[in-house]
Amino acid sequence: MKRFKRHGHESQRDKHKQDLYQFNKTVEHGFPHQPSALGFSPSLELLAIGTRSGAIKLYGAPGVEFMGLHDENAAVTQVHFLPNQVELVTLLDDNSLHMWTLRAHTSMSELLEIGRFTLSGPPGAPPSVTRVTAVLAHSSGELLLLGTEGGHVFVVEVPGFRELEENNISVEDVQKRIPEDYVGRRNLECVETLHENPLNPRQVLIGYTRGLMVLWDLDRQRPIQHFLGTQVPYTCSVIASLINSVQFNSSLFNKRQFLKPEKVNMLVFFWGEKHTSTVTGSKLSFTFLFVFILKSFSLRFTSRYAMEPWPINGGQNFAPDPPQRDLLLTGHEDGTVRFWDASGVCLYPMYKLSTAGAFLTDADPNDNMNQGSEGEWPPFRKVGCFDPYSDDPRLGIQKIHLCKYSGYLTVAGTAGQILVLELNDEAAEQTVEATVVDLLQGQEGFRWKGQARLDVREEPVLFPPGFQPFALVQCQPPAVVTAIALHSEWKMVAFGTSHGFGLYDYHQRNKILVKCTLNPSDQMALEGPLSRVKSIKKSLRQSFRRIRRSRVSIYSHDKLTEHDTRHHLQEINNRLVRKIEARSSDDSFTGLVRTLYFADTFVSDSSHSTPSLWAGTNGGAVFAHVLRVPSLERRAEDPVVAHAAKEIQLMHRAPVVGLVVLDGKGAPLPEPLEVAHDLARSPEMHGSHHLLVVSEEQLKLFTLPKVSSKSKLKLTAVDGSRVRRVGVAWFGSRTDEQLESSLVVLTNQGELHVISLPSIKMMVHYPCIRREDVSGIASCVFTKYGQGFYLMSPSEFERFSLSTRWVVEPRCLVEAPLQMRPKNPSSPIHRDQPDGVPTEHRLMEHALLNDESEYMRISS
Repeated sequence: MKRFKRHGHESQRDKHKQDLYQFNKTVEHGFPHQPSALGFSPSLELLAIGTRSGAIKLYGAPGVEFMGLHDENAAVTQVHFLPNQVELVTLLDDNSLHMWTLRAHTSMSELLEIGRFTLSGPPGAPPSVTRVTAVLAHSSGELLLLGTEGGHVFVVEVPGFRELEENNISVEDVQKRIPEDYVGRRNLECVETLHENPLNPRQVLIGYTRGLMVLWDLDRQRPIQHFLGTQVPYTCSVIASLINSVQFNSSLFNKRQFLKPEKVNMLVFFWGEKHTSTVTGSKLSFTFLFVFILKSFSLRFTSRYAMEPWPINGGQNFAPDPPQRDLLLTGHEDGTVRFWDASGVCLYPMYKLSTAGAFLTDADPNDNMNQGSEGEWPPFRKVGCFDPYSDDPRLGIQKIHLCKYSGYLTVAGTAGQILVLELNDEAAEQTVEATVVDLLQGQEGFRWKGQARLDVREEPVLFPPGFQPFALVQCQPPAVVTAIALHSEWKMVAFGTSHGFGLYDYHQRNKILVKCTLNPSDQMALEGPLSRVKSIKKSLRQSFRRIRRSRVSIYSHDKLTEHDTRHHLQEINNRLVRKIEARSSDDSFTGLVRTLYFADTFVSDSSHSTPSLWAGTNGGAVFAHVLRVPSLERRAEDPVVAHAAKEIQLMHRAPVVGLVVLDGKGAPLPEPLEVAHDLARSPEMHGSHHLLVVSEEQLKLFTLPKVSSKSKLKLTAVDGSRVRRVGVAWFGSRTDEQLESSLVVLTNQGELHVISLPSIKMMVHYPCIRREDVSGIASCVFTKYGQGFYLMSPSEFERFSLSTRWVVEPRCLVEAPLQMRPKNPSSPIHRDQPDGVPTEHRLMEHALLNDESEYMRISS
């Protein structure tokens, strides 16, 4: 009998989803990638940066940020704020002009595009006539002067973008007024720069490429004065750069005609530090470690990062204080791990950890602060290494796992190295004890063709306060570490590569378990990351084998009836579009370890729980090992013992990307030490536990300890999507304190799925990352409370939220200055001096020529 939907139940379920889940891209952290234009508003104290991708970003006081994106896929070449207003104009390299405004709504400002304009020349005119090369936003706030490649200057009224043809300055009008001594009447070529006379806003200085500068009177429509190229030592392009630099820097840093070196250093430091080395891995952690670091290193961090205030103060930040302190860790290819305060809109650098000191490398890790000679101004200082080939690629950080409760950190690198570090607030000189683990376990017939391992320093090394390495596990062969897990309560680290996985006891400094997962056909796993070249012939052969297996039944019978043929073809077509594709056992890297997971659960029997380690591979295999961990009193003497307990082989052999054990109430097991710190309830050990295996193509729930299949959810669709990232998150509504656990999944199509636990039903899904953005998908990480980060460029993180309760986004207001603009800017100014210069400008000129204190005395 057909079941009818209960509309009341469905509407209640939809309301429940709306209370818990809401997708928003909230803020972009980092310096804009490929900046192409810069602008500053002295009145608003806002900095604008345009990029080659067409993005425009505004920065004010900390927490005051705005972002806009042009519809056109064109680079931003110029940005100009309208004086004393909340509007700005952008020029793109497709010659289009765009007007933006900071519109206030419910006490919050939003950056909106309100108009666009392209100059249209006379019929038959060459493109150079209207190709904009210079833009001047007039102080009246109602006019734009547009210099072009052909030497013309067009006057446009804003914000409506209406061309005032009667006020245009043609190149012919300028040329016929040039004196005869300007030899040859050479073509003036393009307008290089436009500047308003600060003493008379109705006069504009026009600089041409040929070196001619003309002071033009807008009211009289004629030149007042001209300067030939022989009268100035530089071309107009150089002069334009110098003038722009002085105007910008004097307004931004000190409101004077010079720069303060310490302020310049702040800008370079905050924006240069972010991308001195490519990000290779990232991990999120929260609360306790952040507080501990601040208490332990507040003096050191303050002296390094917070001595100078941020020099831009525009706008007001109304974002509430973050409910928790979030910490973002990024691993870099130079062997460093950077700690960022990700609690709010601004991503603050807190601490940089370098792992290079534990190894012998070609570069001296201490040679990173080359000070300039005394008396040199500005005092340049090296803040990063910009040679992409200067760092040893084996130092690259691939995996990070941090215990925020105990202060233990483990990082894994490209050459099979796993470092265990402990937080210490004092400098310490110590050696790093190394343990070599042979993941091949002496198997014959395998020869490593990749990189050599890093050499460990045998002599003691002085490590600064912070995280200090005390133990090192070196995998052999030294392949890239593909998975790590840290259990700080049991004091163990699990690690995996393309050859197998192992378990290390960092309390007793010895290895506990080594398991080789390498398949004899996994010859590519022995090539190494630097020499890995996949065989096209082999890939094609495997593809044809799959097609042949799918269609072999078509050719198994020579003669079929018409009905049988249609029926048979229908079966074949259904199989071709099936949602789960069986992987061949001879596919490459089947032994690669994708995920590792510690759990205290029922593995051997249903009466006694035991510590266990679970490992999932690229070939769809899951291995479980039972661990016997001594009591706390005997932990230092008795060894940890591990033995194999379970093995699961998924029928479709899809890579296992996630493992989660659910307790008797269907909730994920808490993190190590989380219950001890009263931040999570104890897991329910009386009911039946379940193991959730997340592969690239489906979610499957197994009962424990029998490991029998209970339910599953197929995720792979006809379009070929695959699961790339998975994480457990807690969601709650804004009004209810109750939290629900869910699974967050990211696919290779860039889509986010939220799946309920333990029912493993699809709740919501949202498009998040472009499917072509492979690096963005690969770098994505999830937080415990429904937020996430991914690299949208080599120097920028995109932050998003799936939760209605926890959202970090800019909430700021920018208001127009109190100074009002003239009502009729096109009328002649009041002339109380013979040369048209007002009295207040005379006073300013006198003060500037004498002393600033003189100006302050006169103006007061």
